[in-house]
Amino acid sequence: MLNQFFNINRLSDTKYENQQHNKFFTFHGRVKSMTNKEGKFIPQIKGTLRNHVIEVPSVIRNCSGIEIFGKRIKSLLFSTDVALIRNSNADAIIAVYPFTPQPIITQALVMAADVPVFCGVGGGITQGKRVVNLAMDAEFKGAMGVVVNAPTSNEVVNKIRSTIDIPVIVTVVSEDEDISKRIEAGATILNVSGGKNTAQIVKNIRNKFAEFPIIATGGATTESINETIEAGANAITFTPPTSGSIMSELMNVYREECQ
Repeated sequence: MLNQFFNINRLSDTKYENQQHNKFFTFHGRVKSMTNKEGKFIPQIKGTLRNHVIEVPSVIRNCSGIEIFGKRIKSLLFSTDVALIRNSNADAIIAVYPFTPQPIITQALVMAADVPVFCGVGGGITQGKRVVNLAMDAEFKGAMGVVVNAPTSNEVVNKIRSTIDIPVIVTVVSEDEDISKRIEAGATILNVSGGKNTAQIVKNIRNKFAEFPIIATGGATTESINETIEAGANAITFTPPTSGSIMSELMNVYREECQ
């Protein structure tokens, strides 16, 4: 039974949907090769112990991506779970959590990841000079960019921009946001997280700012991700299933094997 989930020693991937989260993730077996949408042969190298990973939806590859310091980023895993971070094929990590940002957490995330990390530095509960200091600390610790929450004032955004030399990603949650003011304040990238209104918010921004970089949440389905990309998002954030839900699936498999 376990082979049915992990696809061990097979030549193709097996996908199954985690019904609780309505997300897709793939456990890899040993795959000799694959072909991309342009028909190019892509050799793949996989190990024995790391033969299953959380895979972001392949539809995300349809977006343009954002090139940051020479690295092209299309997919971002939204997580602070280092086990998920180490076992994902996402291009980067966006690590925002609902507590006051702490340098030790930033350090742990940057050290654990093998891809660029964009760290949350506050702007909601945490305000003012502390946000600027956390942003500077994140840069020193190796973060590729910093993310500030929607309540962050333009004054603070401006101070961060004048202090650090990595991207300042400003979160947008409403169609009523004054985007021009955000850009004038120093936003490098916009991070649209508007729930069911995300695609519409992205479209509104793109109509006014044709080339400004936009990251956006894609939702839980291929259709919603496609809609967000078509609206103008350059990169997509993906929320993976939790470690607990994945472990629960594994335990079910183990139990069945023991019967």
